[in-house]
Amino acid sequence: MRRKFNSQMNLFSSVSSNQIAKELEYISQVLSANPQLVELVYQDLTRARRHDTGREGLTAEQVLRCALLKQYRQLSYEELAFHLEDSTAFRSFSCLEMGQYPGKSILQENIKSLAEETWEAIHRDVVEYARREKIESGKKVRIDSTAIETDIHHPTDSTLISDGIRIITRWLMEGKKLTPKPVYLFRNHMRVVKKLVLKILNTRKDKERVAAYRELLHYAGQVVNYALAAIDELRMFQGDPFGDTLRAHALADKMERAVGILRKVNDQTERRVLKGEKVPASEKIVSFFEEHSDIIVKGSRDTQYGHKVFLSGGASTLILDCLIERGNPADSDKYRPLLERLEEQFGKMPRQISADGGFASKDNLSFAKARQVKDAVFAKKRGLSVQDMAKSAWVYKKLRNFRAGIEAGISTLKRAFGLDRCSWSGWEGFKRYVWSSIVSYNLLVIARIKMAKA
Repeated sequence: MRRKFNSQMNLFSSVSSNQIAKELEYISQVLSANPQLVELVYQDLTRARRHDTGREGLTAEQVLRCALLKQYRQLSYEELAFHLEDSTAFRSFSCLEMGQYPGKSILQENIKSLAEETWEAIHRDVVEYARREKIESGKKVRIDSTAIETDIHHPTDSTLISDGIRIITRWLMEGKKLTPKPVYLFRNHMRVVKKLVLKILNTRKDKERVAAYRELLHYAGQVVNYALAAIDELRMFQGDPFGDTLRAHALADKMERAVGILRKVNDQTERRVLKGEKVPASEKIVSFFEEHSDIIVKGSRDTQYGHKVFLSGGASTLILDCLIERGNPADSDKYRPLLERLEEQFGKMPRQISADGGFASKDNLSFAKARQVKDAVFAKKRGLSVQDMAKSAWVYKKLRNFRAGIEAGISTLKRAFGLDRCSWSGWEGFKRYVWSSIVSYNLLVIARIKMAKA
């Protein structure tokens, strides 16, 4: 039966004088002062399975603390398992009992059970705690956006086709081993595909590159035909034991999904390379594994592949809110939703708001002023006057400089909390990763503020 909280820590728990251990001690105090956070985690852990029978497993409190520890120290699951066994400070923070050494698979299964909505609810409770403790008032807010990459390689048409051929061929081989006498036949073209990809990457002549692409598309079409025949065969397969039947049907489902993506990649390659068309970013596929990835272009900077995230920060350097979007929306289109979310969270609009220049527009300024925002400043004027944005040039300059402070917060999130690149798979995994990193960052900010006051 799974428990929510741990029993009292034993008498042999020691307190370290190390800086990291002190930070963990203060974070632990914040978590202990907010037991409702464990309730949120417990609901996720027990939603899809019975919790009144069987082994206890990790408590909800342990799962939450292990998840925060992972993001706080940017550990892999294997590294987290090692430190939970080796480090006294980490074991004490995670409330692990004597003889309790969770492995990497157990840690992953439990941490991944926490939904994005749960992490967002935890975030709101942490910000509310900071408000009660007078660490953050929410009266002075700064807004900016950034792009967070997904865990994919730089996409090119040739490498995407190669990825599709490789994974479908691998699944065709698995199906062949699974079924004793497969009806479908196929050939492994990976050797010639690799040569064609290298030729496309290294050739300097457009004519040779186009010819190589035609040949690569030919092999991709053949692999699609192999897969279509295999899908029908695997769906009809009835194995003994029954587990083989389930594996065959699962292979058919994965192959069907991959065929759909490969067809889209083939289509965009034909349009771009053979017909000379410009394929819109919204129609492009950039990964077989993280197909939810968007193409993000901010100004004249390099193209990134991931998702755009909008952040609202406070004077305490806490991240007050986060908006994760699909596609590549303009900053100015998300100014109003960000302010409405802040009003919902704090019960009223901030007194002063400073946003990046990309959010500037007359409509956004009018909206902020109509909602009783006293000073609504944008880093770039874009046709707006200082008198319309702030009560004086001095206030405008102060708020513009104040906005630059969120750049430090974004830098810390990317450098120390892994938000430069999301390592969790899927769109839902991306959102969970972002929110868990922000929660860990906010808890560390609160801990350091409390340490400075102590």
